[in-house]
Amino acid sequence: MTSKALPLPLPLLEPEAAAACCPPLSERPLTAEEAERTAVMFKALGDPVRLRLFSLVASHEGGEACVCDISDVGVSQPTVSHHLKKLREVGLLSSERRGTWVYYRVEPAVLAAMGRLLTRAASA
Repeated sequence: MTSKALPLPLPLLEPEAAAACCPPLSERPLTAEEAERTAVMFKALGDPVRLRLFSLVASHEGGEACVCDISDVGVSQPTVSHHLKKLREVGLLSSERRGTWVYYRVEPAVLAAMGRLLTRAASA
C-alpha cells in the first residue's frame, strides 16, 4: 500500500516567513510566487463550510477548539473531517489528538499574515 504525501504547509504561513511574505495588496502587485501561495490559502477558505470552521476555531475561547465543539455546521461529521483536513493540508490549521478528541488551532502567523495582506499600506 502506498501512502499519499501531504502537501507541505505554505511558506506564507510559517512564522518566520509570515512577516516577510506579502505586502499589503495596496502597496504593490504580488509576484507570481506570492500570488500562487496566497491563492492556495484563499481557495481553501473559498468554501463556506471551511470558512465557517476556520472562523469557529479562530474565535474559540483559548485559541483552540475541540472537533466536538465545532462539528455543528450543517454538514455530516465525515464532511466536517474532510474540510478540517483540507484546512490542515494548506497550513491554515494545526491539530493535536488528545485521547479520543482532536483539537484544532489557527497558527498564530496565519491571522497576522492574512491581516497584513488585506490592510491598506500606510500612507507616506
